[in-house]
Amino acid sequence: MKYIVQTQKSVDRAAEDLQQAVAAHGFGVLHIHDLHQTLAKKGFTLAGECRILEVCNPQQAMNVLQEDMDMNLVLPCRISVYDDHGTTKIGMVRPTALLSALSDSPKLMDVAEEVEQKSIAMIEDAR
Repeated sequence: MKYIVQTQKSVDRAAEDLQQAVAAHGFGVLHIHDLHQTLAKKGFTLAGECRILEVCNPQQAMNVLQEDMDMNLVLPCRISVYDDHGTTKIGMVRPTALLSALSDSPKLMDVAEEVEQKSIAMIEDAR
């Protein structure tokens, strides 16, 4: 269900490289959530850094939403870059696994497979 890789890069460097990879694969970054910073503002201390990038390909999003508007619940896709006990990781929930729990549409599965392969390529490029 998850796709997670390790990298020797810092969280900051890997997040920057991921942003470049996202653009290179025809997707865009809609927002970056900095969980360490957000929790600190609320009075909680997260031991490591964690950035969650919301990524989207507008054409693919339209394809999905035109087929099943309920899929807005899982859009945009999220790719995380985080510190796990001193190891930087980049990961996501596989779109195909998520979709299989929500729909049995062959058309949507085709989109999910394409988005998953591109997302894996983005992660590998940022690694």
